[in-house]
Amino acid sequence: MIQAVIDDLLQRQPQIRQQLDTFLRLESVSADPAYAAGMAATREFLLGWLRDIGLENVCLLDGGGQPAVFASWSGAPGRPTLLIYGHYDVQPPAPLDQWRTPPFEPTEQDGRLYARGASDVKGSTTIAIETVAAFLRQPGGCPVNIKLFIEGEEEVGSPSLAAIVEQHRELLRADAMISADGGRASAEIATINVGARGMTSFEFSVTSAAKEVHSGRYGGTIRNALHEMAALIASLHDREGRIAVRDLMDAVPELTPQQREETAAFGPDEAAFCTDVGASPFGEPGYSLRERVTLRPSLDINGMWGGYTGAGSKTVIPNEAFAKVSIRLVPGQDPAQARQAVCDHLRTLCPPDCRLDFRFGRDGSPASSLPPEHPLFRAGSAVWQALSGHKPVPVRLGATVPITAVFKEMLGIDTLMFGFNLPDEDVHAPNEFFHLESIPLGLRGWAMLLAELGRLKEADFDAFRPVSEQV
Repeated sequence: MIQAVIDDLLQRQPQIRQQLDTFLRLESVSADPAYAAGMAATREFLLGWLRDIGLENVCLLDGGGQPAVFASWSGAPGRPTLLIYGHYDVQPPAPLDQWRTPPFEPTEQDGRLYARGASDVKGSTTIAIETVAAFLRQPGGCPVNIKLFIEGEEEVGSPSLAAIVEQHRELLRADAMISADGGRASAEIATINVGARGMTSFEFSVTSAAKEVHSGRYGGTIRNALHEMAALIASLHDREGRIAVRDLMDAVPELTPQQREETAAFGPDEAAFCTDVGASPFGEPGYSLRERVTLRPSLDINGMWGGYTGAGSKTVIPNEAFAKVSIRLVPGQDPAQARQAVCDHLRTLCPPDCRLDFRFGRDGSPASSLPPEHPLFRAGSAVWQALSGHKPVPVRLGATVPITAVFKEMLGIDTLMFGFNLPDEDVHAPNEFFHLESIPLGLRGWAMLLAELGRLKEADFDAFRPVSEQV
């Protein structure tokens, strides 16, 4: 059966490409209310697509924000139920003047498909949906039970995801999840994703006076809010790049020899990695680039502003300064505690005659991990070995995929990230693209993975369920 499915998928590549192109033309930007019509049109497109391929219970799940699209198929009694995740929202296309082709008109050039969302993550989501469709065209259908969950808010931090899960726990209950998000680490080396860093963030401001004043009349006599902000930000790291917030780092476990060995097996050249973005190597001494970007936390200022930033000169002493901060987390760190540690550090160092204010959103997402003994890991490893002829190297993502933490915490299920996008595809930037050769590879991989998981029974996942659900 598996070969018939693969043959069907490879023969249908022109139709699959046409479906992907239609998906990419839909302007599904979740961050900007101006794209509300594009978001709604994308949901309608997905609902029709999932009904057409034979899925059941096709509907929207609304948690108060952008609804998710859901569908299911339960024709494999006794076999595992797999939740398949993707997201239909994309990043804003700005700055438009830096795109070489229209961002919402898919354009093929030199083996690449250019469009906003092609890599993140409409390409891999299309592969997953079309693989399920191919199985449903065969006698007997899928080797596993399927629940498709296509989110509409991933690119804005999934603010209503927890509400959706809370309202639809029974509908979303599954044995495990496969994510089309979270792609390959390399085009040359077979890798398998075993986790991702978590993240938390906040904004803060420094107020040094009641109002902005003339620098000629007050210069050298009162505090400058931007100077104080710069000093606080500089205190977060030492000159060599180490995070200097002790309470944040105390929760970080030391790397094990196995972690260092696995990371060394897939270690990009540091100089080339930095040269690609016109930068120089910098960061925590004693750790390789790959260790720093996946197994160590990071603390970054994402924006800083205040005073006069317009054309020409305006000689003022700013009384307010603002900054946005993000913290990437590793296993062992709690998002709320990590954020609190950084805020306490800033409070301690802020001059007593300045006011420090914080603005918090959600607590954030903890780091996620897939145990090597998990059925998802074993099945994914077997597929990558068959596809590449080599045992895949376990790797972690430096980025954050909130869905993995939310579904683990609320539903008790683990996630295998099985996307087919690659690191060089200018995700979130102008001229985003998807390597076209990833489409046939992804179709083979997803077909093989579902077939491999179809050899298992529900009971094979019992050891990985919450204690309260184990039988």
